[in-house]
Amino acid sequence: MKLSENTQDLNSGSLYPLRKFHRFARNTHEAFPGYDTENEHQKMQFLKNMTFLLVAAGITTACTRSAKQLPIYGEKEIVGTDTIYHTIPDFRFLDQDSNWVSNETFEGKVYVADFFFTSCPTICPVMAKNLLTVASHFENNPSVKILSHTIDPRHDSIPALRKYAEKLGANSSQWHFVWGTMDSVHHIAEKGYFATAMEDAEAPGGFMHSGAFILIDGQRRVRGVYDGTIADEVEEMITDMEQLLSSR
Repeated sequence: MKLSENTQDLNSGSLYPLRKFHRFARNTHEAFPGYDTENEHQKMQFLKNMTFLLVAAGITTACTRSAKQLPIYGEKEIVGTDTIYHTIPDFRFLDQDSNWVSNETFEGKVYVADFFFTSCPTICPVMAKNLLTVASHFENNPSVKILSHTIDPRHDSIPALRKYAEKLGANSSQWHFVWGTMDSVHHIAEKGYFATAMEDAEAPGGFMHSGAFILIDGQRRVRGVYDGTIADEVEEMITDMEQLLSSR
């Protein structure tokens, strides 16, 4: 079945417009001209993540952005009178300053997560530029952080991450560039953030990943997903971050 860009969003709200999924798919294909669309593993991995996120957004809440309440993405479970939402799993990574960062580092914070690698020749530079805009907007707010995961742990050593961060002018107390094993990063990407991050010998740089910025609230819940290569969506994310901060 072909999804039209004019299809109404699930739950009659603006949880995550289908046109964004079309744009993610289109941007991923354009960013990776060597991507083999006939490769069944690649195709199924990408579609699984995108489909799950679409369904997850639809089944979570019927609240709309116009109602001043952001969606909560992921499966939910009703236990008695309580609703248990999907949350980011426990993690522990090393950042560019050789400090361990974990869920505790982001406890009670609003943060943006993404996936990149320092030698990325396609979308990563644009994403980094847009994250600098986010960092600048919230530079004096200790309640906001950014978490960038390298998907190339073999080459992106701690010194390489530090050099990359310094070249960007990133504040290490706000923006953490983290290193972990490929398995641990892939797990947190797929199971936590509903993101694509995988090795692909045919993709430029040897890796395939989405350009998503994932917005997380102070309770580890996914509250928004945005195309990190599009300035308008980054501005939308900043507005949503302000909303989360004001509603705490």
